[in-house]
Amino acid sequence: MLVSPLIDAAAAGVLGLLVGSFLNVVIYRLPKMLERQWADECAQLQGKPAEQAPPFDLTRPRSRCRQCGHLIRWYENVPVLSYLMLRGKCSACGTAIGLRYPLVELATAALFFFSILHWGASPAGAAWCVFSAAIVALALIDWDTTLLPDDITLPLMWAGLIVAALRWNDVTLPQALWGAVAGYLSLWLVYQAFKLLTGKEGMGYGDFKLFAALGAWFGWQALVPIILMASVIGAVVGIAMKFSTGLREGGYVPFGPFLAGAGLTAMIFGPASILAAIGL
Repeated sequence: MLVSPLIDAAAAGVLGLLVGSFLNVVIYRLPKMLERQWADECAQLQGKPAEQAPPFDLTRPRSRCRQCGHLIRWYENVPVLSYLMLRGKCSACGTAIGLRYPLVELATAALFFFSILHWGASPAGAAWCVFSAAIVALALIDWDTTLLPDDITLPLMWAGLIVAALRWNDVTLPQALWGAVAGYLSLWLVYQAFKLLTGKEGMGYGDFKLFAALGAWFGWQALVPIILMASVIGAVVGIAMKFSTGLREGGYVPFGPFLAGAGLTAMIFGPASILAAIGL
C-alpha cells in the first residue's frame, strides 16, 4: 500500500534536486537583474541613455566559474553528484565551489519529498512544492542581499489565495484573505511605530509582503505563531552573530530568512506546534 506514495515522493525528490539547482541560479542572478533594472530606470529618469551591457537573465549567459570563467558543462551541473565528482572544486582552476549549492539542492529535494508524501501526488502536494521552492529562494536572497523581490513574494501571496479558493489546503478563502491583510498591516504598523520612535527603518517592505504571503497560505490564525518563532530565532541568531563578530556592516540581520524558516516549520509541523515549541 505504501509503495506508490513512496515512489511518488521519491520522484518528487528527484524533481526537487533539479529545481534546487535552478534555485541556485535564481538566488544569485535575480538580485543582479533587479540592480540592472533599477540602474536603467534611474538613468531614464535623469535623461541618460541606459547602459549597454551583455544580456543577463536566468538563462543567459551560461553558468561559469566566477574565478576563471570556465563554462560549466552539462555533466558538471548534475545536482549533488557533480559536486561530489568534482570534489567541490572547479575542474579548470581548482577554485572551491560553495557547499551551499548542493545543500540548497538537497533541502529542496527533501521539501518536495515531504510535500508529496504528506499531501500525495495531488494539486495540494504540487502547491506546497511551489511554496517550498519560493521560500528557499526568498530566504537565501534576503540573507545575501537584504532583498525580498516582488517577483517572488507577490506571486507567492496570490498563489496562497488561489490555493485557498480551490480548497487545496485546510484554509478557507476568507481566512487566507484576512491572513494576507493582517500579515501585511501588522508588520507595516510595527515598521511605522519603530520609525516614529527612532527615526530609523527597522525592516523593509519585502518583509511585509512575505508575511502577507504566509498569512495567505496558513490563514490569519497562524500569524502569531509564525511571527513569534521568527522573532525568537532571529533574536538568538542575531545575538550569536554579535558575539561572534558575524554581523554585517550596520549591525543588522535580515528578518526574511527567519520568517521563511517559521513558514517552513508551519508547513511541516503545523502552526500549533510552533507555540508548543516555544513554550506557549
